[in-house]
Amino acid sequence: MNNLYSPSYVKGIFKKYNFHYKKKLGQNFLIDKNINENIIEAASINDKDIVIEIGPGLGNLTQLLCEKAKKVISIEIDKDFKRIHNDILNYDNLEIIYDDFMEINLNEILEPYDKKEIKVVANLPYYITTPIIMKLLEEKYPINKIVVMIQKEVAERFASTPGGKEYGAITLAINYYSETHYAFTVSPDVFIPKPKVSSAVVVFDVLDKPKYSVYSEEILFKVIKGAFAKRRKTFVNSLSSTFPEFDKEIIVDSLENFNLNKAIRGEKLSLEEFVKISNFLMERIH
Repeated sequence: MNNLYSPSYVKGIFKKYNFHYKKKLGQNFLIDKNINENIIEAASINDKDIVIEIGPGLGNLTQLLCEKAKKVISIEIDKDFKRIHNDILNYDNLEIIYDDFMEINLNEILEPYDKKEIKVVANLPYYITTPIIMKLLEEKYPINKIVVMIQKEVAERFASTPGGKEYGAITLAINYYSETHYAFTVSPDVFIPKPKVSSAVVVFDVLDKPKYSVYSEEILFKVIKGAFAKRRKTFVNSLSSTFPEFDKEIIVDSLENFNLNKAIRGEKLSLEEFVKISNFLMERIH
């Protein structure tokens, strides 16, 4: 295993291959092995697992994944890493795809494997965290667990609970598809170059099917979006002003039907309550 946790070694690699950080790709390289080991522990990686890694960078985490998993498929957008990977990542169970994760056909890649075996483990670039997570969840790929290191502020939003200041539409969307928990915080001091913010590791246990029965996912997410469009307004006013097709009286009826205060704000409603309200509205407007 190459010592990719030594700052001097890493800088030597960059110099040898004339590699330069690309700020637009959010390139910050972790140089703390203990943190990567904790990520692997959080993902419960074993020798039966097929691991998708997004943005392997130099390959710090990749090396550890290859030693634990049955197969690792790493997807890297920056083709400038190719020469480096060819020299330092010599693992028979590693496949590296040099492409944009948001553009690839992941179903085609995962087709040969059983869902029970497939996990996503990655140190994600901050600038595209939410689109990546939502692609993994909304497209309903055969994945059973996602463990990622992301910006701490975003992690808190993903794992928030009703009433919390970080709680919002993205929290509800993610929790519709998975059981989510905040694993641990990571200091900016363990990266090259050092980011301006702290990071955190979040675990998503992907559900086989959504935890609640919904008549229309389109209506559910429209209601959620409307509820948080104008956070200072009540749920009724925010939803009715954002989507006029939801009559204010019917929205009030939906709250009263479930013994909810008509002055409640969206941030106080749980996912289950949003589902009940959207199902009620679906029956009334169709």
